[in-house]
Amino acid sequence: MNKPQSFFHLHLISDATGETLLAAGRAASAQYKDARAIEHIYPLIRTEKQLMKVFEDIEEEPGIVLYTVVDQNLARMIDSRCAMLGLPYVSVLEPVLSVFQSYLGTPAGRRVGAQHVLDAEYFRRIDALNFTMEHDDGQLPHDIEDADIVLIGISRTSKTPTSIYLANRGIKTANIPIVLGVPLPESLSYAKKPLIVGLIATAERISQVRQNRLLGTTVGFDAQNYIDRATITEELAYARQICTRHSWPMIDVSRRSIEETAAAIVALRNKTR
Repeated sequence: MNKPQSFFHLHLISDATGETLLAAGRAASAQYKDARAIEHIYPLIRTEKQLMKVFEDIEEEPGIVLYTVVDQNLARMIDSRCAMLGLPYVSVLEPVLSVFQSYLGTPAGRRVGAQHVLDAEYFRRIDALNFTMEHDDGQLPHDIEDADIVLIGISRTSKTPTSIYLANRGIKTANIPIVLGVPLPESLSYAKKPLIVGLIATAERISQVRQNRLLGTTVGFDAQNYIDRATITEELAYARQICTRHSWPMIDVSRRSIEETAAAIVALRNKTR
């Protein structure tokens, strides 16, 4: 018998954007299927006044407190207030910084928001995002050679979200839909630089996703055919045939998250370099 789902408050205090905390908090919360976190995010907390306002909110809805604050005075304030309120708290970066300090033999510089410095890596990611958005869903196929990765697959195989995730890592990614009986752009056959990967899934999974995202308002759209498993099976066979003919690797995304699919693609890319 399944337990009823419970809820708890998760307070995330950061002196930067809070992205690191959010990822850590959600990764931990995901391990508890019967408990859902109600997230409270407090970004750019850099003064005692801001922190006191945060604790006014925490006192009203107490819960777990996670924080990434490099200012040691603010960190001590968080620790003491949480201890006084009897709340569990963790400095997410501190154990990691301790390991780095032990290994490197020097303390961290304690720079607020250091991971968001506008360096070459930052602009590489922005460039990759721009490229990926311009090359979504088969757009601008003539300069596909400029891509690092090209994802192909039938409708609803997570091409776009996977492309954007990869772009956030600085990887220029284009995606091209496979439509039954329609040849892919000729430029794809001659591309030498990009890794071309086919995304596939089970017919059952694709049918399920398509049912949740029907585009029935489009004139002439055949909703029944779109979710028909026999038709989807035919589409998948066509996609596999194309990938096999060109020796392009395929990844089954049926039971993979976007992150897992992206990790598998990056691993393939590293092998083929």
